[in-house]
Amino acid sequence: MYVGRDMTELSMMAKTDWKNSELAFFHHSFQQIAPYLNSEGQTIHREIIEEIEQRGGMKRQEADYTHGTKTVYD
Repeated sequence: MYVGRDMTELSMMAKTDWKNSELAFFHHSFQQIAPYLNSEGQTIHREIIEEIEQRGGMKRQEADYTHGTKTVYD
């Protein structure tokens, strides 16, 4: 379950100020509803993807015994 700021709060902030977990969660959410997004939703999703790419992706560089290599947003 996602615990974090909602889209109302995040929409008033630059994507550069979002946490990785927020980017990952909303990217996944928008990906699931992509066929139903209007042009504004598609723009927001594209901006999220661009910010993820600017940060070098969502994969951790290495795993350890407490963390995997995937960003978890739950």
